[in-house]
Amino acid sequence: MENKLAFYNRLTKQAVAIIEDEPDVIANLSNISALLNMELEDINWVGFYLLKGEQLVLGPFQGKVACVRIPVGRGVCGTAISEDTVQRIDDVHQFEGHIACDAASNSEIVIPFRIGGELYGVLDIDSPILSRFDQFDEEGLVSFINALQKHL
Repeated sequence: MENKLAFYNRLTKQAVAIIEDEPDVIANLSNISALLNMELEDINWVGFYLLKGEQLVLGPFQGKVACVRIPVGRGVCGTAISEDTVQRIDDVHQFEGHIACDAASNSEIVIPFRIGGELYGVLDIDSPILSRFDQFDEEGLVSFINALQKHL
């Protein structure tokens, strides 16, 4: 298997090629979630929550039915948006206030993103595997989001 840096570089180029000429944010987030779902191994949910006032509202995703609204500051997604920081959680069951939308999820990574310089939402990826996401996944996904923000 290719190393993670090369994998995320390739994934970023694919995603930018898909969205660079499309102005609609929802269409772009839909295709990005589909691409990530196709390419990432050992995940069971990937998608976006969009910031609307004091809540994150479910956006485009791939996976089982999900929580529709998450208060800012609650759960992994709400913490990521309130602190504007990446949350990489090895065991979600140990995260105080975790919101269990799917009991099969055991680890999670959440990355805030901006559109036009304004905090817009989070990318949320869940896995049934404990400690699924490592530092290389975090760096690769942050780089991925940073590249995409320029085209959203």
